[in-house]
Amino acid sequence: MEQFKIIIVEDVPLELKGTEGIIRNEIPEATIIGTAEDETAYWRLIKKDMPGLVLLDLGLNGSTTVGVEICRQTKELYPAVKVLIFTGEILNEKLWVDVLDAGADGIILKSGELLTRGDVFSVMSGKRLVFNQPILQKIVDRFKHSVGSQLLRQEAIVNYEIDEYDERFLRHLALGYTKEQITNLRGMPFGVKSLEKRQNELVQKLFPEAGGRIGVNATRLVVRAIELHLIDVDNLRPDDE
Repeated sequence: MEQFKIIIVEDVPLELKGTEGIIRNEIPEATIIGTAEDETAYWRLIKKDMPGLVLLDLGLNGSTTVGVEICRQTKELYPAVKVLIFTGEILNEKLWVDVLDAGADGIILKSGELLTRGDVFSVMSGKRLVFNQPILQKIVDRFKHSVGSQLLRQEAIVNYEIDEYDERFLRHLALGYTKEQITNLRGMPFGVKSLEKRQNELVQKLFPEAGGRIGVNATRLVVRAIELHLIDVDNLRPDDE
């Protein structure tokens, strides 16, 4: 790894001291050209001397949005500068998404294995989406859950013989559409009476134990479809009308 300059943005003195220690002991190629405890100090530093890497904490003076904005503006003004998030915001997953959207090159959580030479080397060599073990575990868990849900949905669609129009019908019922509104969707070749018939057929499919003899309204039908994974509740989006 070639020599490079680094700015550390951290507002907690004890954590700053620890971070400086990691860099000096583990990453001799890095030269710390300044530290900043807030946004004002940061912009003053970067305008004075351009770093190769900004090690950025997100929670600055009680605000999490400041760190996200520092990241976004840095990537817009200085695209060549790498921004590696080093944060104690270990539960705020929305914040991780925001900072990745802002262009961060990676996120290192201040838990478990902390900042390593390998993490910094990966970022400086051009690798995107550099994460340490705690955040990787969360990503893997979400991935496994997502894939599992998709498989359950695919199996349910086959087992209950649900076609494209059934799925669209159930999804728009879940979104609060009336049958009249659903008939106006682009590519939906059914009138209200046809949809009522389709709803009755779905009741018979999804409530086989009752033999279609019980009264099931649209709400109960949708709840049953969600229980059976026929509707992807994480992607409830209306079609173009």
